[in-house]
Amino acid sequence: MSYTESWRFGEFVGSVLWLVFWILIIFALVGLPLLFVVLFYVPLPPVNGQPLTPYLFLTMMVDPTRTIPIAKYMIHTDLFHVMVFPGFTYGALIAAATIFIERKFLAKMQLRYGPLYVGKVEGILQLMADGLKLISKEIIVPSGADKPIFWAAPIAFVATAAAVISLIPVAPGWVVANVNVGLLAVFAILGFFPLIALLFSWASNSKYPFIGGLRALHQIIAFEIPFIISALSVVILAGTLNLTGIVNAQISSYWYIFFLPISAFVFYISSLAELERIPFDLPEAESEIVAGWITETSGMIYGLIQLGSYVKTYALAALFVVLFLGGWAGPVIFPSEIIPGYTGDKIYNPLTLSAIVWFTIKTFGMIMLMLLPRGISPRIRIDILLHTGWYKLIVLSFINMFIALALIYGGILGPGGLLVR
Repeated sequence: MSYTESWRFGEFVGSVLWLVFWILIIFALVGLPLLFVVLFYVPLPPVNGQPLTPYLFLTMMVDPTRTIPIAKYMIHTDLFHVMVFPGFTYGALIAAATIFIERKFLAKMQLRYGPLYVGKVEGILQLMADGLKLISKEIIVPSGADKPIFWAAPIAFVATAAAVISLIPVAPGWVVANVNVGLLAVFAILGFFPLIALLFSWASNSKYPFIGGLRALHQIIAFEIPFIISALSVVILAGTLNLTGIVNAQISSYWYIFFLPISAFVFYISSLAELERIPFDLPEAESEIVAGWITETSGMIYGLIQLGSYVKTYALAALFVVLFLGGWAGPVIFPSEIIPGYTGDKIYNPLTLSAIVWFTIKTFGMIMLMLLPRGISPRIRIDILLHTGWYKLIVLSFINMFIALALIYGGILGPGGLLVR
């Protein structure tokens, strides 16, 4: 090994150790005080009639009969729903799995050796390497950029994507915000994405990002109307804007994709445009405008935008499952109890666990369909894109809306319909 190669390897090891050092420092300065506050100042539920003290909490870690009650309490708190499941952590894990699946899936289709074989254990370590690379890279801000907006836009992008997944129910009772107008709230939140892209492109103070931002604005607005009208057909059949109510309506009849295939198709195509994925990736067309509205990104600014994009992919795939594929509906695949004869507090619920599994399987199936065009389709011209959104898809979505009205007034679906069980 030459001196240059050994020096580079030493620099790499040093950067990794430096990164681990700062992670430990941040945990010591933030994580430990936070744990101290929770244990000593946040009121915790009593366990078997005893007030929960820090000593009792530590002893419960090795006593299952004491651990289960507190775990059951914690997983039903709003904090757990928002931060872990079905909130941001769950969405981020699915986003990471989507990146891994996309690389392998497209590598199989296109016979690309790098993504197909790189990394141990089928490439799992490649995700960790990419994460460490983005964390350790320098964030370069253009000298003429509007720095407050330049820093705030990526965070707002991730927060907006997280706000969408907070409205998606993954199982009965498992939703962060069960809003009566949940579908309307989803579209209201999605309307912020083109504004964030345009603001970030303007703040970059560069011509290529601004061209990409304008393209994103035109594209998303062109597909927003058929996107909403295709979902309106589902609302007509279900009679509610509540996403949980829409799933329950399909459980009591049949999946709406059988009655509204045109709406499902329009929703799928509009979702690809909303996500700026091939063949609708004109806002980031690398052969024309470098990388579009994210040209000036680097380091974790780029990482945050990519995280938000894949969380948004999960959100729209999950929304398709809720609207057209019956949400969590499916047969119970788990036994009624794990420990026969156990009479204490139980966390395990076979109905809920089966619902989560079915919802996740359907969502990953939709994500695969959203990834598929990247391996087989070329980028379309912007005039074809706008013509498709403003003319063809709007006409198709209106046709299916009239089909939905015919199903309701014909007595096939709706209250007392022939196909309502």
